[in-house]
Amino acid sequence: MNIHQLPVTELAKWQNEGRQFHLLDVRTGEETAICALPHAIHIPMNLIPLRHNDLPDDDLPLVVYCHHGIRSLHTAMYLADAGFDNLYNLQGGIDDWAAKIEPEMARY
Repeated sequence: MNIHQLPVTELAKWQNEGRQFHLLDVRTGEETAICALPHAIHIPMNLIPLRHNDLPDDDLPLVVYCHHGIRSLHTAMYLADAGFDNLYNLQGGIDDWAAKIEPEMARY
């Protein structure tokens, strides 16, 4: 199982370079109402076993994120066991993104 740890600064670099990837937000609906990254697929962690077939099956990197990076790591491990590859866990989650990349973003 090879899940890459992706710092928020690297994800910002990917965005600035126009690199293609998918974002998977595994937080609850209440959390995504506070803040979210644009164009993210939202599937709460508890629904991943039921809905992982809804995820794109192309070869693009799949960056999984949550609030601090713990739930997303567990989700990425589950997806790796389910046969997904090219998986990335956003280190520090959206909280680190807000702190380092987008300071005007709401935090909780």
